[in-house]
Amino acid sequence: MEVFKRAILQPGPPESFALQTVQEVVKPQKQTKLAQDENQLLENILRTLLQELVSSAVQSGEQIMQYGQSIDDGETQGHIPRLLDIVLYLCEREHVEGGMIFQLLEDLTEMSTMRNCKDIFGYIESKQDILGKQELFARGKLVMLRTCNQLLRRLSKANDVVFCGRILMFLAHFFPLSERSAVNIKGVFNSSNETKYEKDPPDGISIDFNFYKTFWSLQEYFCNPASLTPAPAKWQKFTSGLMIVLNTFESQPLSDEEGDANNLEEEAANFSIKYLTSTKLMGLELKDSSFRRHILVQCLILFDYLRAPGKNEKDLPSESMKEEIKSCEERVKKLLEMTPPKGKDFLSKTEHILEREKNWVWWKRDGCPAFEKQPLEKKTVQDGAKKRRPRWRLGNKELSQLWKWADQNPDAMTDPQRVRTPSIMEYWKPLAEDMDASAGIEAEYHHKNNRVYCWKGLRFSARQDLDGFSRFTDHGIEGVVPLELLPPDVRSKYQAKPNDKSKRAKKEETKGAAPQVEDNQIATPASEVDGEGIRADLEASAAQMDIDATATGNISQGGTPTPDEHQKQSSDTDVVQEAGQLEADAEVETGMMDGETDAEVDLDAVG
Repeated sequence: MEVFKRAILQPGPPESFALQTVQEVVKPQKQTKLAQDENQLLENILRTLLQELVSSAVQSGEQIMQYGQSIDDGETQGHIPRLLDIVLYLCEREHVEGGMIFQLLEDLTEMSTMRNCKDIFGYIESKQDILGKQELFARGKLVMLRTCNQLLRRLSKANDVVFCGRILMFLAHFFPLSERSAVNIKGVFNSSNETKYEKDPPDGISIDFNFYKTFWSLQEYFCNPASLTPAPAKWQKFTSGLMIVLNTFESQPLSDEEGDANNLEEEAANFSIKYLTSTKLMGLELKDSSFRRHILVQCLILFDYLRAPGKNEKDLPSESMKEEIKSCEERVKKLLEMTPPKGKDFLSKTEHILEREKNWVWWKRDGCPAFEKQPLEKKTVQDGAKKRRPRWRLGNKELSQLWKWADQNPDAMTDPQRVRTPSIMEYWKPLAEDMDASAGIEAEYHHKNNRVYCWKGLRFSARQDLDGFSRFTDHGIEGVVPLELLPPDVRSKYQAKPNDKSKRAKKEETKGAAPQVEDNQIATPASEVDGEGIRADLEASAAQMDIDATATGNISQGGTPTPDEHQKQSSDTDVVQEAGQLEADAEVETGMMDGETDAEVDLDAVG
């Protein structure tokens, strides 16, 4: 401690002796940087020395920051500022722990009176740029915030307005703009800021006491505007009281002489952020232009809050409230414009501030995103070397890579496993597993929702399983699945009904008689064919196959066809052509023509 006392008295800048003093006191393991236990030892020594210096200054009756300063030599610093400069230099050069200077400043403010704290805070403001450096700010921002908040609690918001403003301005510059500890994310109002006024009428004073109570009762709503939205009764009480105040202001306009007599700019020294609520001053306050502006601006702030964007539906005002807010706001703006001096200029500036405030409201409700944007890294290009775009053999990287794979594997395109058509039992197995309730597959993951899968499956069934394909009309895509793949409880749902079996048996009997098939095909009207849909077309296709076999047999047995056989053969040819035409129509209607590559079939009914 004695070593530091001698160091304080040494002339010259701290960098010439500060590190040497620390090495002499602590004798560190490293020459330029202290370890954790060494930092703690040095901090304890400095805090004890600071306490002794403050005690000596108090006993001598001098100001703390001027203690030890020579009267003859004005350039000589006091002992405490000199000690703080030495510690600040050591923290800035990272010889000691960065938060040590902030701890000493907090101890100094706690040991000092408010009169001395003004001088201490003046020192803090003078070192703001150094304290705000990133290596120091990260170490001591919470300590500095705690120190400033303790000072604000000790100060009077009515008598120490200027000092409170200095502290708030320092915090605004010291902390970044997006610091969440200072933006009031939840929008909580200071409801403890209560305005006290007289409840009972005084004796011997001629004043409208009802107007007095109504006027000052508005401060309860200005203090907490959020209480007006969910309570219509409070809103009605507020608007009725506000109408009385506005009517009084309109009935008692201020003259230009009264406005100039109460100019706020000329009497800034007497300004207070809270007005006195005595009944004796009510008449004088109503003639004060700054007093009227204070109340009217409060009204604009409240209206602006009620209409602020981004609120929940329950916090938004009703349509009737919006109309009342609009009419009240127009009256308030008119009164501000009429209030001297320079009413129009004052109103325009107030509107500009309220308009800018909306940007802050949105910023806070978006989670206070950072304003700083990181600069884009510019890649330096060497001189003479220009970056060229890569050239691909087939236009882009993907096609070139695909072609490269084909070169490496020439048999890939001719692999029989690639070009083979899967059997319907193999193809419909995934959909059959989806239909099994015991598998527990959710409906949104079923294969029936895949339009391309269903389209391919219908094509395969039309070629390999006409019986299963015919079930698509009645049961949709799940009916096309072969019954052998389904569990017993699901299979019964899609098995053919007895009526359907009898119809198919009758049709089986008519397969051998070609003339009957021809008559049936010719006699069937077009409307019936369209109504039967795919099933009728498939039956016609099956009949065509039997007619071809019958016609071929007749010709082969007789050798040269007879005239009757010629007639029959021509009839068979007509049947074949008509059946072929029906089959082509069926394929066109179901969207399963060969060569289609996109699933353009209307499968809205599928699944």
